[in-house]
Amino acid sequence: MKTLIKCLAATLALGAPYAAADADYPKRPVAMVIPYGPGGATDISACTIAEPLGNAVGGTLVMVNKTGAGGATGSVSVQNAKPDGYTMLFARVGSHSVSPAMKATLPYTLDDFRFVGVYEINPLACAVQADSDIKSIDDLITAVNAGGVTYSSSGVGSFPHISGAMILKEFGVEKPLEAVTHIPLKGGGAAATAVLNGTATFICTNSSALAGYVANGQMRPLLVTTAEPVTGFDAPTSADLDKPALAQLVGWTGIAGPDDLPDDIAAKWGDWLATATANEEFVEKMEARGSVIRLMDPAESKEFIEGQYETFRKLVDELGMRIEG
Repeated sequence: MKTLIKCLAATLALGAPYAAADADYPKRPVAMVIPYGPGGATDISACTIAEPLGNAVGGTLVMVNKTGAGGATGSVSVQNAKPDGYTMLFARVGSHSVSPAMKATLPYTLDDFRFVGVYEINPLACAVQADSDIKSIDDLITAVNAGGVTYSSSGVGSFPHISGAMILKEFGVEKPLEAVTHIPLKGGGAAATAVLNGTATFICTNSSALAGYVANGQMRPLLVTTAEPVTGFDAPTSADLDKPALAQLVGWTGIAGPDDLPDDIAAKWGDWLATATANEEFVEKMEARGSVIRLMDPAESKEFIEGQYETFRKLVDELGMRIEG
């Protein structure tokens, strides 16, 4: 079967009737839902793995950006899809660790999905426009205390939303949600653009979403949350800054289907992910963006995601960030 991969911003009808899965799966295109907009960390990861994953699958993968509600819209479309393997999800830390922790009325739980594997870990970086007067995290805190600072994110209840607040708190801002103005946007690409055009003062998001802007001199990184340096980011680490708590701010990407995805299909996806993540070109591209490629099996993925959820749930309680609506 010829492999065809499409990475595009589009809307796909996900409710069409599907034939039951069989030994010849996949017989037709598989919708790979990206629950965030073009240009963000999830989109970058999905589009980069598309070719090696499509080659492993040996069929047609259609990458579909289905945005809204901090990743919930796309996630729900997969939650409600027929569990035949023809609608799969690029799940993310925001949609499956942060949102469940922050949103009291989220229309799904972690138990509504079957993860076939987490394959990417992202350090988090904070950055400002390259020509900004803010040249360090200390400068940023000084600006915050003076007033008028804004920060952008991919939406209310997103990973960058909670991360920005936590980082300010770690650096002594007592009421970060009052000290700065949060600008929620539709996707990581739009959030980064807000910093580039001066709408937002700073952004704290996955390094992979900022690497290109840092490399071409459009953004200045202020810190990375890992204890180790991140390739391409000339900025202090959490260890350099003596802020070990920041190391818990890490993103991830995985692939999931509905909770009742059959065992045989889940097993195939596990094999395909193993093949795709062993592709040297894919690994080189992702590592150049500051990502760490690490494939977790379903059991390890579940444990990791649930641990992240508990971490963020505690943060939400501490910062008073729970969203009731």
